[in-house]
Amino acid sequence: MPNTIRLHRVLATSPQKVYRAFIEADALAKWLPPNGFACTVHHLEPSVGGTFKMSFRNFTTNESHSFGGDFRELVPGELVRYTDKFDDPNLPGEMEVTVTLKKVMVGTEVNITQAGIPDVIPPEACYLGWQESLINLAKLVEPEINQ
Repeated sequence: MPNTIRLHRVLATSPQKVYRAFIEADALAKWLPPNGFACTVHHLEPSVGGTFKMSFRNFTTNESHSFGGDFRELVPGELVRYTDKFDDPNLPGEMEVTVTLKKVMVGTEVNITQAGIPDVIPPEACYLGWQESLINLAKLVEPEINQ
């Protein structure tokens, strides 16, 4: 039975800046891969019905896995909903990721739900990967550099 995980984080920045980090290729390549992985964004069309394709490469083993999907719903500064599907037939099924952003007094409340995770991927591995990615996201979006 596919698994679902839920994450919550508050970032000290605006919802618009967090939203951009989810739809800009160079930003995604910087923060999305968990520690020890490099990311290549092969294609990214951030519009409803638009598609994306990227790969993560394990920097230690040089092995990579690719995945892609499509954008189902985009509301600037509020919502990103997209699908993910691995190219590897051993990781079947389609996942759906929903990211909601809410302006709060100290910045942005981020809630992420990833549903349909293949059975062969332990949920705790997803949590670990997302936690590392969200730390990287904070390092990208929280600094205010006005030069």
